[in-house]
This record gives sequence, structure tokens and C-alpha cells, in this order.
Amino acid sequence: MIQTENLTKKFKTVLAVDNLDLHVKQGEVFGFLGPNGAGKTTTVRMLACLIGPTSGQARVNGFRVGEQDIEIRRTVGILTETPGMYDNLSAEYNLRVFASLYEVKDIPGQVEKYLRMLGLWERRFDEVGTFSKGMKQKLAIARALMHEPRILFLDEPTAGLDPEASRLVRDFIAELRKEGRTIFLCTHNLDEADRLCDRIGVFKSHLLVVDTPARLRAQVFGRKVVFHLRQADQALADRVTALPFVSETKLVDNKLLATLDDPELHNPDILRLLIGAGADVQFVGELRHSLEDVYLRLVKEA
Repeated sequence: MIQTENLTKKFKTVLAVDNLDLHVKQGEVFGFLGPNGAGKTTTVRMLACLIGPTSGQARVNGFRVGEQDIEIRRTVGILTETPGMYDNLSAEYNLRVFASLYEVKDIPGQVEKYLRMLGLWERRFDEVGTFSKGMKQKLAIARALMHEPRILFLDEPTAGLDPEASRLVRDFIAELRKEGRTIFLCTHNLDEADRLCDRIGVFKSHLLVVDTPARLRAQVFGRKVVFHLRQADQALADRVTALPFVSETKLVDNKLLATLDDPELHNPDILRLLIGAGADVQFVGELRHSLEDVYLRLVKEA
């Protein structure tokens, strides 16, 4: 659905996007993470044909950026970080204006559909200037979906929303994925990215890494299994460390932490060793690093 090769954007002497090679699959939620000023919004604007690249190439929905821009704009929706709406017009009229620009066939039906889905139907005749920031954000999401785009670019979709509204938007994104839409999500909310995204790209003018959240954790920190024991000692830890598939162990009180590549395969072997050595195993769990830990490590190293 989205394919880039050496996509680059310079603003005079500032290199905003540096030789980006990226492939986003159809129907996936792809998280695009990076610090402020990393070039995420510039990338989205190039892919949505709002600005042109300096060099390189990209295809969106099979259309080439820079050559078939009108076709691309017809098949994508975009929510910018600061969406502009007509404050003196009603919510309904705002959507009617943008739906007509996209040549939507059933404008009243589409307007009602998304106002209801996003909980704004009862306020449809109110001027948008009277809306809270969260309500304006939801209205902007509705605007991005008026023409039923195959790809949706979302730049900080839950910024400024209260927890209830944020959850509504996250649930909405999950529903769009079930419909087979491709969603390109830029966010600083790493918990949100962890829950929603099939794959994540960490970006800082160039792409640092792309993978699933689970594989990124394993790649950066390894997988650590915690064996809670009634009593643990160093001799027991040394025996576990000697196993060929264990790269590291650590004792914390009566907890034995073992780092290994494939816990599902090898946990039974460790349990057999511990029980055979007379250890009382109370329970077993996996030490799970947050996506924030992974992100901070990658950006710091970059």
C-alpha cells in the first residue's frame, strides 16, 4: 500500500527526511514513532502529496508520488496535528463542505454516519468554535473519513483528548483495521502505539528500526523470565546460567531472572532443572519492558 525508496526531503540546509525506505502492508496499523523534529510530519505530508520530495520515490495505493498526486489524494485521508476547521460553521456544514470537495455521492448519509460514530450527532448544528479541543479532534477524524479512504494518515489523533474520548478514538481505529483500512499512525503515546500497531518504525530523520512491538522488545532487551522461588541461591543461578540457551541470569531477593531467546520452548527445561535441584517454584512470569523503554533506548543510541 505504501512503498518508498530513498525518499528524501531537504528544507534549504536542513535534512528533514533522509533516504527513507519503507513498506507498509495493506490492512495494517503502522506506528511511526520519533521525537519532535524527527521528520514524521514531513514524511506524512510527502506521502499525502501535500509537499513534494527532494529526491527518491514513493508509491501510495499503487500511484506514484509526484506524478499521480490527484489519484493519491482521492484515496487517502489525513488528520494533521492541528486540523483547521471553520469555527463559524456548524459541525454538519463543515463535513458537508469537505465531502463535496471529495465528490462524495451520499453526503447526508456519510455526514450522519461519522457524526454518530464519533458521538457528535447531538451537536451537529452547533458552531465548531464552541467545541472543546477533543470534540474538534473527533470532527477532524470524521472529515478525514468522509470519502472512505483506503489509507488513513493520523498525526497525534488523541492529542488533547480526555481518557474517555481517547479510548473512543482507539476503539474507532481498531474498527477501521477490521474493515481492512491501512492506518499510518504518528503518535507520542507509546502505550497507544503498543496496543494498536501491528508494526512500529522508530524514526529520527532516517529509519532506525521496523518490527512488531514484541520483537522490538526482544531485540533491544532480550526476553527475561522471572522464576519466583521460595528460596534461591547463587549455586542455583549458576546451574541455570550453564544451560546453553540461557544468556544471562540474575538474582533479586528470591526471584531468578533468566534471559533467553525462546521461553515458550525452554521454560520447561529450566523448571525441570529447578525442581530437580530441590527448589520450590511458586510461579513463573515474563519481565515485560514497556515500548517506552525500547523507544528511549533506540533514540538515545541513535
